[in-house]
Amino acid sequence: MDPAAVHLALLARGETVACAESLTGGELAAMLSGTPGASATFLGGVVSYATAVKQSVLGVPAELVEKHGVVSGECAAAMADGVRSLLDADWAISTTGVAGPDSQEGKPVGTVFVGVAGPSGVQVTQLALHGTRSQIRHETCNRGLMALHEGLS
Repeated sequence: MDPAAVHLALLARGETVACAESLTGGELAAMLSGTPGASATFLGGVVSYATAVKQSVLGVPAELVEKHGVVSGECAAAMADGVRSLLDADWAISTTGVAGPDSQEGKPVGTVFVGVAGPSGVQVTQLALHGTRSQIRHETCNRGLMALHEGLS
C-alpha cells in the first residue's frame, strides 16, 4: 500500500493519524512520515515494544494483558485507542504480534493483529503471515495502511 494514498485521503478529509507499534518497531511510523507533506496528516507514534510501555504510555489495562495477552485483538484495539487519545488524532493504527523467530504467548510466528481506531470506533484485523521476520513486519505495515485506507473510504 502506498502511504501517499493514505496521506491524500486524510488530507482530503482534513484529518490526522497516529500509530502505536509493537512488532513493527517504528517501521509503520517511517512509512507514514515518508511522504512529502506528511506532517499535515501524521502526528507521530509510540513504539511500545515492551508490555510495560503499552500499559504506562498507551493505557493498555493490566487486566487485559493478563486475560488476553499482548498478542491479541483486544490489545491491538486498546493500543489504537490509547495512541489516538494520547496524540489527539482522528485516526490511529496499531500493530502487535509475533514476527519471530520464536512463538510468543503460545501463538505461532506470523500471528498479527492490526487495529484501526477512528471516529466511529475500532476495527481489528487478525493476520496469519508467512515469511522472514522482516517480511512479516513489512507486510504488517502494509496491511495496517490498507485497513486505514479502507476506513477512510
